[in-house]
Amino acid sequence: MLDHAIRTFTDDLTPPRSVKTLNSLLFASILAKNYKEVSRIYLEFPKIYSIQPNVDTYNTVIKALAESGSSDSVYSVFAEMDRNSVRPNVITLNNAISGFYREEKFEDVGKVMKLMEEKYRVLPGLSTYNVRMLSLCRLKRSSEAKALMEGMLCNGRKPNWVSYNCLIHGFCREGDLEEAKRLFRDMKMRGFVPDGACYFTLVHFLCEGGEFESALEVAKECMGKNWYPNFSTMKSLVNGLAGVSKVDEAKELIKQIKERFPENGDKWDEIEAGLSQ
Repeated sequence: MLDHAIRTFTDDLTPPRSVKTLNSLLFASILAKNYKEVSRIYLEFPKIYSIQPNVDTYNTVIKALAESGSSDSVYSVFAEMDRNSVRPNVITLNNAISGFYREEKFEDVGKVMKLMEEKYRVLPGLSTYNVRMLSLCRLKRSSEAKALMEGMLCNGRKPNWVSYNCLIHGFCREGDLEEAKRLFRDMKMRGFVPDGACYFTLVHFLCEGGEFESALEVAKECMGKNWYPNFSTMKSLVNGLAGVSKVDEAKELIKQIKERFPENGDKWDEIEAGLSQ
């Protein structure tokens, strides 16, 4: 598919080719995870086809560098942006720091944030905080991510549901289910509405941690919104409830699932039959 996109750009497009089509080609290369092609297209095509890169071009290249573990090269992209009088924006900042976090180069995170603020007057907004929290949670440093959000609140900044999703998933992955549940309650208390993924994450990890009654409470809440966790998670919940002598609750859950997904009725009949044994 990528080869076809490149041939279309080089052979089939009616001149002049535009920065928009260049950016689309770069993005297609990222989707294909062909980072060598991103580099080749970025370095060669603007000269060959007389295209002036714009901020979206550079942001896409920085994203590719971040994903490919080559974040040190973002500084050369910044220099190229300066030479072409293209100002970075908050997406530039977010893409760059996500790469440095991925490579655990925390000094560079601070360096880039300082550069953006002092040289380009690009100030971190909510999206930047969320990128930082997500990155830290992926590194199993959820306590640091939580401290970031607490700092936001102290400075009068408001998080959003994405902020909470990052932290809830992070603490679940680290096995701190009490903190995940506390954040879930706090999220709703502050008026943020959890999405399906947040509910599914909690139910899955609560089951994994053996907290089947808590998982049932969360499952009921999300099912009330017509959001159902996947088959394996619900099977784990049903069997877990039966294992802690909550067979009636398990059977009621099966009944609701069968009403919603009658095509899976045979599977659930078999599971229900096993509960009585």
